[in-house]
Amino acid sequence: MFWIQFAIVLICIFIGARIGGIGLGVLGGVGLAVLAFGFQLPPTAPPIDVMLMIVAVITAAGALQASGGMDYLVTLAEKALRKNPDRITFMAPAVTYLFTFFAGTGHVAYTLLPVISEVAQESKVRPERPLSIAVIASQQAITASPISAATVALLALLDPFGITLLQILGITIPATFIGIMTSAFLIRKKGLELEDDPEYKARIEKGLEPIREERKGEKVTSKSKVAVGLFLFGALLVVLLGSFPELRPTFMGADGETTQLSMPYAIQIIMLSIAAIIIIFCKADVHKLATGSVFRAGIVAVVAIFGIAWMGDTFIQANMSTIESGVQGMVTASPWIFAFALFLMSVLLNSQAATVRALVPLGLSLGVNPLFMIAMFPAVNGYFFMPNYGPIIAAIGFDRTGTTKIGKYVFNHSFMVPGLITSVCSVALGFLFVFLFL
Repeated sequence: MFWIQFAIVLICIFIGARIGGIGLGVLGGVGLAVLAFGFQLPPTAPPIDVMLMIVAVITAAGALQASGGMDYLVTLAEKALRKNPDRITFMAPAVTYLFTFFAGTGHVAYTLLPVISEVAQESKVRPERPLSIAVIASQQAITASPISAATVALLALLDPFGITLLQILGITIPATFIGIMTSAFLIRKKGLELEDDPEYKARIEKGLEPIREERKGEKVTSKSKVAVGLFLFGALLVVLLGSFPELRPTFMGADGETTQLSMPYAIQIIMLSIAAIIIIFCKADVHKLATGSVFRAGIVAVVAIFGIAWMGDTFIQANMSTIESGVQGMVTASPWIFAFALFLMSVLLNSQAATVRALVPLGLSLGVNPLFMIAMFPAVNGYFFMPNYGPIIAAIGFDRTGTTKIGKYVFNHSFMVPGLITSVCSVALGFLFVFLFL
């Protein structure tokens, strides 16, 4: 029965991943229905706290986008890239990393990819290099962002073990950023130089139009700048309350016992409040908020977590004795092996947050040290492996020179090498920093 149930879970994940988007979540619901009604497995509680935290965060991020704050950040990023064109392979991932770090979603890379492609082509740098590592950076920064869906999901799971947000960020920020810069250094000469590339030459002969020297700048208002400041203040407040629990208020219950405001509730309160302030004082259009790309991407993540995580939790809890007897010894002796499970699951789920919510509880149940979970956190960024991730497709489309592409054998695409280098380096550095500092 275990293997039949496991096959059903995998089939639902596979079909949901092929459909993409919300399809991943609703297929999780189908799998849960089969487990509950067909095999009489008792459903566990749905991950309500994680879902509501993500909703609060994406509402604030959506308000930032609707107020023009995201356009203001893009304008600043473009200026930085054009001032350092010769270092585009290093500047591009640094910029997309910062954007994702503050916005909490890797989909903000869409606004930067055409700029990166233009600047690289202007500088006669093969666009494949900065574009590929920039997309990888936008993924890795998810595990370093204090307000990303994946980070808040991990924090909610590790909070009972006394793990603070500062401890998570203290490991993931340096580990992922150094990993990205290491990869950028190693791929800085990847492929032929642009002017020697046969595909680029062919496109030039066919009349490839010259690129624009400058994009038309978005209109930036004082309200856009204020919105950025408010959003960053909210993110900073989340970090402070997550890192220093004594700053959170305590309450006296009816039974005389005191309880402290939980971190999930704190994140929800702060980010909803920030969204309200941006809407009121920065005149953010609530219609644009609800229809913007940031909010839509976040809601898709919520539905994915709802179905997949609920199905996964139900299967794991009902079969915990079987799973423990099979893999507990191996994972306890070599906890780093669990990083492969995180990586493979992220390839299937196409969501860092859904991967965290589906597998981290299993790892903790098997006795994996919570600190090691922080070290392995960057492994959930494996969905570059299959070239079907939105920013990957977008980067290929924005590269008018044809250097960024999916290879003949699919897996030999432009993002594979920088993705693998970054993932291995980030996890290895994560373990090193855990041993040194925690």
